[in-house]
Amino acid sequence: MSKIACVMTSMFEDVEYTQPAEAFKNEGHEVTNIEWEAGKEVTGKQGDATVKIDTSIEDVKPDDFDALLIPGGFSPDILRGDEKFVSFVKHFMDEKKPVFAICHGPQLLITAKTLEGRKATGFKSIAVDMEYAGVDYQDKEVVVCQDQLVTSRQPDDIPAFNREALKLLK
Repeated sequence: MSKIACVMTSMFEDVEYTQPAEAFKNEGHEVTNIEWEAGKEVTGKQGDATVKIDTSIEDVKPDDFDALLIPGGFSPDILRGDEKFVSFVKHFMDEKKPVFAICHGPQLLITAKTLEGRKATGFKSIAVDMEYAGVDYQDKEVVVCQDQLVTSRQPDDIPAFNREALKLLK
């Protein structure tokens, strides 16, 4: 069983959290939702999902977790303005722990300056940002880089995203 940190705030893309989190939990993994305020409820941008935050970024250490999930939507763009979140995600990339980022999730990894020289994908509107960050951008439903980083473009890619993420957690 892996302990998976999920960094998120309101305006996340609903299914990009709910479907991977459900897949991870169904396989016996633990998902911990992290934001600024423990106990707060955050709402997805579609209004379909409300998620309770388990703990504050102030109260966690990346060493406490085995893997990282970054759902898309506007959430990653909001979080990347806070150095605590940037440092948190950078640790996972630097330590070669599994990182799962979908849609706009790679924005947080761009800010952490951890994607240069990597193969990855993301939502088409951030493709140029990813290329400027030194990413070998690939327009595919799922890209796995160095048996560590799993990225996907959009909600339609979630089945492939979940499949590859779960493979890395085995």
